[in-house]
Amino acid sequence: MNGTFLVLGAIFTGIAALIHLAIFVLESVLWSRPAVWKRFGVRSQGDADVLRPMAYNQGFYNVFLAIGAGVAIVMIGSEGVQEAGLALAIFVLLSMLLASIVLVASNPRLLRAAMVQGLAPLLGIVFLVLALLG
Repeated sequence: MNGTFLVLGAIFTGIAALIHLAIFVLESVLWSRPAVWKRFGVRSQGDADVLRPMAYNQGFYNVFLAIGAGVAIVMIGSEGVQEAGLALAIFVLLSMLLASIVLVASNPRLLRAAMVQGLAPLLGIVFLVLALLG
């Protein structure tokens, strides 16, 4: 296994986790602030109130992905469970990446948001696969 690629993969897994943790905070903790819901394209307080339960729920999906990535990083750095950590990391990163693809497929104007959400997971997957191959 290539140690350099493994470290790079773990770093991008961590970056992806931090991004998804930030999304959780926006969707589940700070949603009631107009500056936050306007970032998601919501136009009125009434619309934000209707969307609040969905945003709250979606935020938790993001935090659970972030937790999974964090657990995977710990496992990658631990003897005896490194391969399981790699499998978990690739699964979590692939889930993040596919969610970003769904985001842009549902609304092409959200390409920038999809790139923020999906680039670190993509790079993490690439480096972890390279680590496994090397």
